[in-house]
Amino acid sequence: VQLQASGGGLVQPGGSLRLSCAASGVIFSINGMGWYRQAPGKQRELVADITSGGKTYYADSVKGRFTISRDNGKSTVYLQMNSLKPEDTAVYYCNLHSDTWNYDYWGRGTLVTVSS
Repeated sequence: VQLQASGGGLVQPGGSLRLSCAASGVIFSINGMGWYRQAPGKQRELVADITSGGKTYYADSVKGRFTISRDNGKSTVYLQMNSLKPEDTAVYYCNLHSDTWNYDYWGRGTLVTVSS
């Protein structure tokens, strides 16, 4: 299983970015997908998750600003991030997991920096 995340970069406060994570080597449609982030000196935290059936979860800190979505035809999960804040600065990782969490895989992170 390979997960390739992309889309990170430098953005000003209030700006937007869209992260993508393409999966290969796995039947994408039957798995849940999540986005996590880890800021310097902090633990990795769950940002958003989407089940194989499309049910979504968001951390309180990103509700109303971030949107997770998936395209099963492209085996890709997206994270649309709007109204970005400096505290959103982190390395963002995508995670693929079964809906029952009996296995999961991690991709390499992509750095998001929110700064003026």
